[in-house]
Amino acid sequence: MSEGALKISALWRLPRWSWTRRGGSGGTPGALEDALAPADIAGVHRCMLMGWRRRHHGQRRRTYLAGHHGLPFSSISKAEVPVNWCPALGTVLANEEIVDGVSERGGHPVIRKPMRQWMLRITSYADRLLEDLDELDWPESIKEMQRNWIGRSEGAELEFSAVDKEGYDLGANLYLVVAPEHALLPSLTSEEQRVHVEEYRELAARKSELERTDLQKEKTGVFSGSYAKNPATKEIIPIWVADYVLGSYGTGAIMAVPAHDSRDHEFALQYKLPIIKVVSPPNGNCNSEEAYADDGIMINSSNSSSGLNINGMISKDAALKVTEWVESNGFGKKKVKTIEPLSGKPARRETSTMPQWAGSCWYYLRFMDPKIARRWLTRQKESYWGPVDIYVGGAEHSVLHLLYARFWHKVLYDIGIVSTKEPFKCLINQGLILGEVEYSAYRDNEGKWVSADSNSNLIDCYQEKVPADKVTKVGDHYVLKDDANIRLNARAYKMSKSRGNVVNPDDVVSEYGADSLRLYEMFMGPLRDSKTWSTGGIEGVHRFLGRTWRLIVGAPLPDGSYGVGTMATDEEPTLDQLRVLHKCIARVTEEIQETRFNTAISAMMEFVNAAYKWDSQPKSVIESFVLLLSPFAPHLAEELWFRLGHSRSLAHEQFPEVITQLLCHLFTAEFTAELSRFTAEFTQEKATLITQLLCRLFTAELSRFTAEFTQEKLQ
Repeated sequence: MSEGALKISALWRLPRWSWTRRGGSGGTPGALEDALAPADIAGVHRCMLMGWRRRHHGQRRRTYLAGHHGLPFSSISKAEVPVNWCPALGTVLANEEIVDGVSERGGHPVIRKPMRQWMLRITSYADRLLEDLDELDWPESIKEMQRNWIGRSEGAELEFSAVDKEGYDLGANLYLVVAPEHALLPSLTSEEQRVHVEEYRELAARKSELERTDLQKEKTGVFSGSYAKNPATKEIIPIWVADYVLGSYGTGAIMAVPAHDSRDHEFALQYKLPIIKVVSPPNGNCNSEEAYADDGIMINSSNSSSGLNINGMISKDAALKVTEWVESNGFGKKKVKTIEPLSGKPARRETSTMPQWAGSCWYYLRFMDPKIARRWLTRQKESYWGPVDIYVGGAEHSVLHLLYARFWHKVLYDIGIVSTKEPFKCLINQGLILGEVEYSAYRDNEGKWVSADSNSNLIDCYQEKVPADKVTKVGDHYVLKDDANIRLNARAYKMSKSRGNVVNPDDVVSEYGADSLRLYEMFMGPLRDSKTWSTGGIEGVHRFLGRTWRLIVGAPLPDGSYGVGTMATDEEPTLDQLRVLHKCIARVTEEIQETRFNTAISAMMEFVNAAYKWDSQPKSVIESFVLLLSPFAPHLAEELWFRLGHSRSLAHEQFPEVITQLLCHLFTAEFTAELSRFTAEFTQEKATLITQLLCRLFTAELSRFTAEFTQEKLQ
């Protein structure tokens, strides 16, 4: 292990575990596996990671070699590029690993430093990454973020020549800005400004690209001391240095348009640079204090010496005309796609550099076949497991991991390692689990309670937290138990150590069991919604599991233990019992497929309530219910399965399938009862018409429903 890797290991290690093997060659996996989650919460066998680490390194190298010889557009190369270098850690950091100019772990200074890096040209895949988004079952907001990140920019590329200030009347109406790390900056800097420029470059080198492009931060810069000649207008314009321009984006230099770009506008105001409006809103109303960045009508856009007049044109049409004019006069050429010299095919300019955690872009493939040593993965395993059916992750990964994983997958598809174009078929953004609701009230200067909806000035009052046991709910509001006139503020916050509202899963498992925790997390609400933790809520699902146990095994014996037998009988189930079961199977199956786990659990609760009313619980019905319960409460289900007389794990059993005919009978009975109640409220003439209409609708719906099943299942 290198010195840099040892430095990282020392900082990333958790207090209780080591990230590396313990106990020599016979040690156990370290914190990377142990810290994921208690094994009984996960409920599944997880792959050992130590052998994976060794294979992972070899596969990374083979990935580069295979791609280097097989990728279109020569997508892999080496180049010297600016990176975030942390001397103390001895490594390059991603933008996301830097906070206020220091490393997130350890708080060490980070500087911008040119280093030779592997470069993967995602631009070669830009069109495919855009077009294939339409085929994905992803949230539209995430797809739109990727479309915007990839982007399609059209315009013209011009070359500016640097000139000396002497002998020119400046009268400039715009300026150029170059990135602090631009390769030409040393030669552009005048001797008078060199000290100031070097100081600024050092300051910029301590910032990450995320910090530099933060729209909320004040723009900073320094004059280079040089000027450029606009080849189109012949005007002389100053060259500035500013860190909001990135060397890794485009050419690392921009021609500023402060009237129509918010960053340029803020910079121009900061340094009192000219601002000339050339686009007016269609309605003519324009806020002179802000940059107008939308489409509009061209103004102040006539140049008699050049023969170009676009005043009055729509800005989109004007952009095309200017591009044609630039090309026809030999000042530049249209620039959307560039031509890759080696292949002669079109490519698109990159808008962002690739972070160094490339391994996270394809790990899911290696886990499909983790034990094979001499190959990436076998085609049989890839065909069986891939692509990933459902990816659950936050929106913060939208233009990082999710975008680059798609890029890597397409690269591997092109060289024949995977058989699908996309890695993740379905994407779900899970909601946050917030801490328990916190209550607060106001007191005046005399210490008396003041209601949160009071008309008095609450600014003069101070806020005080109120314990949950002193709060009650009245309608949609929370009030003091002792005084219902005092309304309280109620809010749930994101869990954090600083607020002291973190819930330790180990403590919950110790008190309620792993199945109760699993079940409650799924029962709290829809997967995509943020939810509020409630200790009372987990007690509720814990009671449900207790009721399920007593339904099948029975009440505890006088000594507190349970018998080895079961309350289930070998009797044949009645038609009503089968209908209740298959209604539950249908609902649970559908809700699992739609990731509505909370309503699936509600369906199982309804089944248990119904089963308690039966004179007996047929074993075949109870067995099917236990199989339904197993994905939600695997430990309890496994124990119940054993007590039902099985010696083999229920993991080997098929998930229950609904018998449609039983559902149809149930639906018919419920429909008939509802129809009788409904028509009783009308006259006989109206009831006859409504009955005929509803019967036709019911017949059509029943035909559609049963058409989805085979004749054998129907019979």
